[in-house]
Amino acid sequence: MAGSTASRVRALVDMDGVLADFEGGVLRAFLARYPGEPHVELAARRGFSVRDQYRRLREDLGAKVASVYESPGFFLGLEPIPGAIEAMQEMIHMQDTEVFICTSPLLKYEHCILEKYSWVEKHLGPEFVERLILTRDKTVVSADLLFDDKDTIKGVEPKPSWEHILFTCCHNKHLELQTPRRRLQSWVDDWRGIVESKRRSNVEKKCYASLIANGNGQVGNWQRNPI
Repeated sequence: MAGSTASRVRALVDMDGVLADFEGGVLRAFLARYPGEPHVELAARRGFSVRDQYRRLREDLGAKVASVYESPGFFLGLEPIPGAIEAMQEMIHMQDTEVFICTSPLLKYEHCILEKYSWVEKHLGPEFVERLILTRDKTVVSADLLFDDKDTIKGVEPKPSWEHILFTCCHNKHLELQTPRRRLQSWVDDWRGIVESKRRSNVEKKCYASLIANGNGQVGNWQRNPI
């Protein structure tokens, strides 16, 4: 079934914390700008919002750390996550695989949006600029997979079309996922296996739906011997 819609997989890949080292960039910039202030080491990060954790250290530190990532040049200057560029370049050339970058801009977006585009062009090239989706609600984007470091993603769609693969980052390492949720430890981990398992799942669902639609009496056998 190569080349058919049944075997096609569309993957969405988050940007900050998955492709670009947001957490490392925040810490380095914070230490440079506020060298005498308390800070949170990466090993101590807990929770998706770095601003909330700094605010718990001291109320005014939340605004200070936010001023770091809201500054011009911050997003453009982020270093790529190890293996991310290579993985994306390989994924885009995989047969029957569509890959898009899906990222949520800051509400204070003056610098963030332009710099995200510039970062993608700088590190991944113009082909991926065409594949950059900016949205505050990822649940409305249709795909099979979403690689994202945010542990809980909510929006207007209560049941998004994609399977959320939690990408390991310093702030979510401590979380234990409940089956059937899956985690990708890094880009050295088997991301290809995740893509191919989703492809097999899509084929199985397509076959099952076809058998049901045709009233085929072999449905029970197919269930016992899936593809």
